[in-house]
Amino acid sequence: MNAPYDGDRGQGAGGAGSPSGPPVPPGADQDGRQAPPDPYLQHAFEDDPYRAQDLAAQDPVGEALYDRASHPPPPPGTYQEPQALYQQPPAAPHAPDPRIWAQTPPPEPSGPSRHLPYGDRPATTQFVGVDDLVTKASDDRQEPDAFAHLFRDQEGSGKPPGPPDPEPVPAPVPPKGGRVSGVLKSSALMAAGTLVSRLTGFIRSLVITAALGAALLGDSFTIAYTLPTMIYILTVGGGLNSVFVPQLVRAMKDDEDGGEAFANRLLTLVMVALGLIVAAAVLVAPVLIQLMSSTIADDVAANSVAVTFARYCLPTIFFMGVHVVMGQILNARGKFGAMMWTPVLNNIVMIITFGLFIWVYGTSAESRMGVDTIPPEGVRLLGIGTLLGLVVQALAMIPYLREAGFHFRPRFDWRGHGLGKTVKLAKWTVLFVLANQAGVLVVTQLATAAGKLSDKDGTGFLAYSNAQLIWGMPQAIITVSVMAALLPRISRAAHDNDPGAVRDDISQGLRNSAVAIVPVAFTFLALGLPMCTLLYASSGAEAARSMGFILMAFALGLIPYSVQYVVLRGFYAYEDTRTPFYNTVIVAAVNAAASALCYVVLPARWAVVGMAFSYGLAYAVGVGVAWRRLRVRLGGDLDGAHIVRTYARLCMAAVPAAVIGGGIGFAILELLGSGALGSLAALICGGFALLGIFFVAAKKMRIEEVNGLVGMVRGRLGR
Repeated sequence: MNAPYDGDRGQGAGGAGSPSGPPVPPGADQDGRQAPPDPYLQHAFEDDPYRAQDLAAQDPVGEALYDRASHPPPPPGTYQEPQALYQQPPAAPHAPDPRIWAQTPPPEPSGPSRHLPYGDRPATTQFVGVDDLVTKASDDRQEPDAFAHLFRDQEGSGKPPGPPDPEPVPAPVPPKGGRVSGVLKSSALMAAGTLVSRLTGFIRSLVITAALGAALLGDSFTIAYTLPTMIYILTVGGGLNSVFVPQLVRAMKDDEDGGEAFANRLLTLVMVALGLIVAAAVLVAPVLIQLMSSTIADDVAANSVAVTFARYCLPTIFFMGVHVVMGQILNARGKFGAMMWTPVLNNIVMIITFGLFIWVYGTSAESRMGVDTIPPEGVRLLGIGTLLGLVVQALAMIPYLREAGFHFRPRFDWRGHGLGKTVKLAKWTVLFVLANQAGVLVVTQLATAAGKLSDKDGTGFLAYSNAQLIWGMPQAIITVSVMAALLPRISRAAHDNDPGAVRDDISQGLRNSAVAIVPVAFTFLALGLPMCTLLYASSGAEAARSMGFILMAFALGLIPYSVQYVVLRGFYAYEDTRTPFYNTVIVAAVNAAASALCYVVLPARWAVVGMAFSYGLAYAVGVGVAWRRLRVRLGGDLDGAHIVRTYARLCMAAVPAAVIGGGIGFAILELLGSGALGSLAALICGGFALLGIFFVAAKKMRIEEVNGLVGMVRGRLGR
């Protein structure tokens, strides 16, 4: 009835394994013959069909769609044989002593162990009945010991149980997010302000083009309006934008007054310097117009209008500088919104001014107004309105400064307070801007000359500026906003000599901005023509189409232009302004040389289109130089593989999207024409197709930055 277990045979008499007979080999019967294998008896891992495969191998079809960086496979040959999760403890050599209480077992480790392989909390996990395990799996309260009173009786205490210990006060929940969420919040605030500012800037550009046209009169105003910005950047603008933020952060961190005295000295110094610059610039306005465009200066009527416009616009240099210094003081104090939102007021004032001009004189298409027919009252109206816009923009910063606790008091004690070092650092930034503006001067001269030679609307400097305004909008909204929030943090990391943090922040800025920059660049390439024929339809169909071709030539240069901007912030964080200067010399030289070649080789009708392509080409060359220098500065590591892989995969997703979306847009233009209705339909249908295909392809490729962006948007929408 009760046959002995096979494993026990050989220890009793009569067994097959008794010492009286020869040992039987395993798997054989009594006669020594090999027994057939038992189909129900096998080792758990003996017939594993996957052991012979390389775990690192990938499906060649899905290789391009799989993000190996997010899910790295184990190296070949490192697969470990699975171990038993539960093992019987070794038997004790002696029976437990009934006179001794059972010893308390040692506490289990807090992490995963062989007893709790899934990371459960040993202190709160009890293996009880199924009902308790299901219904009380998340209950963390400690169950009372039912036999505790026996221990108290044996100890002889006889004391009644005291009151229960008060429950510990839960620790305060830390605020959600962290430094990443803070950067995203600041970037979102600045991006919203910049978006509104750029949108109103578009409207301003549309109104200016409608009022003055895209011929010589429009070029004359554009040069006069651009001149103050160029002089401001050449003198103090570059230093204010890049050098003084790290200095303000350092002063807030090291000075006893939180850097308020340093900010007052800086603001006073800038106001005095800009006042002198404005006075000198107004006196030499004719010379400046000659430097900007000899084509306009040689035309008597155009030169007169341009000089008059310039003398109204040049005082805006002072208010530009004051606005920027106030904004940088607020940025250093963690207030990022005002600097991005106040330019909206300037745009509104200019829109009203040019709207009044159109109301009085009509549009350019209606009045056919030129440099020799525009009335002096019209020039005066436009000049005063342009100056008033910058005044309102600067004065609007004062309430924000008071709210941040900063009160301006002029201070002229500039010696011995660190401003000398700041000016010394700004010296290279001024040279940096000088090299950059030298290339701009060459393009301005060539573009105005090409526009006059072609004798067609939309082929001069105004068309170049309008297309560049559209092209630069994503850079200002996305990249500048992200880096404005990251720059103080990068400066602190550089000050603390933490190159790893600097590298991580730069990598984050590059990858986060690329999610939007790359598809927008391909959108400009695919749909630049309907975009411009819709926005600049008031300037005429020919001029609008020319601007569309210029925007398409600019398009892909947006990617290296954005990368260059982010990479240079790394040098500014280390207060290195000399390296960006040398890099910009290279960019300006390539831009000027390629633009001159386009002016000589291409017909006048297409010369400005070639100059737009040369602009992106120059920045592509500059990125290679700056990248190598910053990598050396950070110890040979700039997270290059991760960044390049992200950009490459984004481009792979954008190429088919641009082909299909652009094809749809051009087909609609051919069907409905390039009027307002056809351009709008082409832009909407082609744009939706392009963005939809891009995000589907990016999701299939598992690009983590795109998935993170989609998740954040869905979280905001509550879905």
